[in-house]
Amino acid sequence: MAEPYYITTAISYPNGRPHIGHAYEAIAADAIARFQRQAGRDVRFQTGTDEHGLKMVQAARAEGRPVAQLADEMSGYFRDMCDALNISYDRFVRTTEPAHYRASQALWEAMAAKGDLYPSRYEGWYSVRDEAFYTDAEVVEGEGGIKLSPQGTPVEWTVEESWFFRLSKYQQPLLDLYARDPDFIRPDGRRNEVTRFVEGGLTDLSVSRTSFDWGVPVPGADGHVMYVWVDALTNYLTGIGYPDADAAERRYWPADLHLIGKDIVRFHAVYWPAFLMSADIPLPKSVFGHGFLLHRGEKMSKSIGNVVDPQALVAAFGVDALRYFLLRDVSFGQDGSYSAEAIVTRVNAELANSFGNLAQRTLSFIAKNLEGAFPSVGTAAEADGMLIEEVVVACAGLRAAFGDLALSQGIETWMRGVFACNQYIDAQAPWALRKTNPDRMHAVLRTLVRAIRMLAIAILPVVPTAAAKVLDQVGAEERDHAAIDDDGWYERVAASGFRIAPPAPVFPRLELPPEAA
Repeated sequence: MAEPYYITTAISYPNGRPHIGHAYEAIAADAIARFQRQAGRDVRFQTGTDEHGLKMVQAARAEGRPVAQLADEMSGYFRDMCDALNISYDRFVRTTEPAHYRASQALWEAMAAKGDLYPSRYEGWYSVRDEAFYTDAEVVEGEGGIKLSPQGTPVEWTVEESWFFRLSKYQQPLLDLYARDPDFIRPDGRRNEVTRFVEGGLTDLSVSRTSFDWGVPVPGADGHVMYVWVDALTNYLTGIGYPDADAAERRYWPADLHLIGKDIVRFHAVYWPAFLMSADIPLPKSVFGHGFLLHRGEKMSKSIGNVVDPQALVAAFGVDALRYFLLRDVSFGQDGSYSAEAIVTRVNAELANSFGNLAQRTLSFIAKNLEGAFPSVGTAAEADGMLIEEVVVACAGLRAAFGDLALSQGIETWMRGVFACNQYIDAQAPWALRKTNPDRMHAVLRTLVRAIRMLAIAILPVVPTAAAKVLDQVGAEERDHAAIDDDGWYERVAASGFRIAPPAPVFPRLELPPEAA
């Protein structure tokens, strides 16, 4: 049986429509999931929506309608975004579903059985926008005397009866975890930030609310609903059948990767492992906090008016072009920036002019001059073997980088294989060999077809639809495996009588939208 691999995104808070930051995280997680499937892993990929909390109550109240109705509508927009971006999720969790209530209450009861929950009174600073509590030391004074969180969001002094979780009990176990397993929090900068925060001392955490009732009810405590982060984090267990020990999906736990934004690393790397330790549940293997996606170098904001609907970008540039740009241009784990001009420049230079043009002119030449038949072995030369070796190395480099979550570097390495192919075709000039040395022309074209297939398989996790079209054009049905030189593939397809039809361009050149020009 294949080794399980469980990857999750953060579940999105649907008090507003999806933005490009949500799309970026979903695309990155999807590329990793597809890569792991190619590597032969039994992948479980989960995403969803986090629908409880005061922000949702306030948003529904502002629109004058029931909060459940708002949650249904807004959750649908996030599912639509995933489908539009070709996100291959296996489970879309909604925190309003009965299975999630059951999982959250089971986790609560496990923490209570450990003696880690107790009733008390919360007095302190709370940010509705962050759904987070802050200490006096973390709060700063903004313009007009307004108190702000470290994220710059307004905080309110809150007094409320609450259940508390003994977070302070887990300060040393958490520090021991970070020291024992440096890869638990990635990249390194995020781990260092979290370690400093925990070293500064942990206070017990308020984990229930009584000021509203939109949430998972606390077992045995009438009038209390769970603090939204207890509820939200539990989604990772909901999706694998917790608390049913015999659920088939339980084989995927512990999660291999929680992929999240850097602004919620504290919740995933401090609160979540502490909850799991309390409940005697194995810890996830890694939490990776990616950076923010900026628009022309600026953080996106409704007030500035630079928030972009990801589906509008899909309509303007295409799904695979958008996926390629975001994974290629943004160094994974760091902040990145995008603009219409940057997307057009990158995609045209690398997909349209380099890989797309390579496939188009090679396959068109075969369709026109060989009636689509696979070229014979021909007269081999040292350059042929050198090119195949360069492509194998480039594809292996992509695989190694993706295995380490260095997505941009992996694609850059893949591009070296593409550039090598273009240098080879220009140097070998099969169009000239057609008249002077047809036998050598066959060898050159055969080498190029083999290289194109390997490159298409390697880049499939990034541009799945377009890469699949290239593979269809060369008759390569086997694509969900590691991109290595498959001995005998070429000969099998050639012997089958497969013919390369005149190919349509898979990566058309992009034009700058009129509104961006």
